[in-house]
Amino acid sequence: MARLLIIDDEKSLCQVLEIAFRKKGHLVETVSNGQAAKKKIESQVYDLIISDIRMPDLSGIELLEYARETRNPAPFILITAVPTVSTAITALNLGAYRYVVKTEALVEELALTVDRALEEFALREENLRLRRELLRVFAAQNIVGHSRPIESILEMVRTVAPTSSTVLITGESGTGKELVARAIHEASLRREKPFISINCGAFPETLLESELFGYLKGSFTGAESNRKGIIESANGGTLFLDEIGETSLGMQVKLLRVLQERSVRPLGGSTDVSVDVRLIASTNRDLMKMVASGHFREDFYYRVSVIPIHVPPLRERPSDIEPLARHFLHKFALQMGKHLSDFEPEALAAVCRWTWPGNVRELENAIEHAVAVSDGRDQIVKLASFPGSITGISATTQDTVKIPPEGVDFEAQVSQLEKEYLEAALSAAGGVRSQAADLLKMSYRSFRHYAKKYGI
Repeated sequence: MARLLIIDDEKSLCQVLEIAFRKKGHLVETVSNGQAAKKKIESQVYDLIISDIRMPDLSGIELLEYARETRNPAPFILITAVPTVSTAITALNLGAYRYVVKTEALVEELALTVDRALEEFALREENLRLRRELLRVFAAQNIVGHSRPIESILEMVRTVAPTSSTVLITGESGTGKELVARAIHEASLRREKPFISINCGAFPETLLESELFGYLKGSFTGAESNRKGIIESANGGTLFLDEIGETSLGMQVKLLRVLQERSVRPLGGSTDVSVDVRLIASTNRDLMKMVASGHFREDFYYRVSVIPIHVPPLRERPSDIEPLARHFLHKFALQMGKHLSDFEPEALAAVCRWTWPGNVRELENAIEHAVAVSDGRDQIVKLASFPGSITGISATTQDTVKIPPEGVDFEAQVSQLEKEYLEAALSAAGGVRSQAADLLKMSYRSFRHYAKKYGI
């Protein structure tokens, strides 16, 4: 049984079709003009719509366009007594299911067409339902771990994904905040649309503004053509603003306006462009402290933190280290074509013992390193394949540092050590300088100074 809407200014035909489809067990409503049909389409949910093309007030083509504008997914069948090729092409291009000509066999032909349309639509809906379920499973599988915090995060992802509320994901660098954001997107109704991520700390303010909002030709020096911004490119989908705590107060005002007005204005433009974007933000900073100190707008904070999700550091969920390590082992062994299936006990014990200040990103990089240097002949990753800082193999400073009789260049040695720390932090942070600076407990400005000093 399906709910049908039949639209035709010929009332006798409406009655004939109503009787025919009621006999087949369907619920049928009929209207005899386009305006009445618009009200029905706007206020009711139908499984299928049948409409005449030529009517005094609105045509069937216009009703088809209106149904699609209201995101009504029901199959739309158009009927006409005066068929033309151009009208048929227009109807099909606009998404009509079928274009049926009024003949003596109209009732029989429509009955077959309706049965076929309802069957195909039901199959499509079932496929979409199964795909949504697979995507939810896929998203959950990407977040590896069995600890209570991870289970809570997965439950929150499943709960908030169907909504369009803004989400603020907090946690230290390298904990997997973007992975949580992607899981929310993949489990949402926006999964077919873009997921676009941008690191707010990686751009100067002026460049960040042009990246987000786009610009028109000639709006500034170097703007040689019109360019759509990231926000507009994410229309219908999800925009992930990583490290939103790095944005300036001025940028926060502009982003707040986007959230409130649901529109953007490109640099150099005079008109707004409507956008439908879900915002997910992340930060490794304490935004409430930044609000108190005047470095983050209070109104913007409450607008982006409608749904807060905190991802704890790896050291606070040690039970997740082993499953994560095995996940990365299988991932990189497959990528590198190596027959590695396990860790030797001493290696796994060292991995689980390490505190992982760089969190999941550091663990991933360490496993990638270990897989890369393993020969794979024993099908296991050995303790010696990991850096000494993780395994504890390296001796103490007193045992390793030797001063030769001729002495050492102290400044050169210290410089070399500084460079190695910078490179190690960059590796643990996946190449993101602001996050590497956080790992070394220094400001981004200081990190940039040392990086320039050592040509990194």
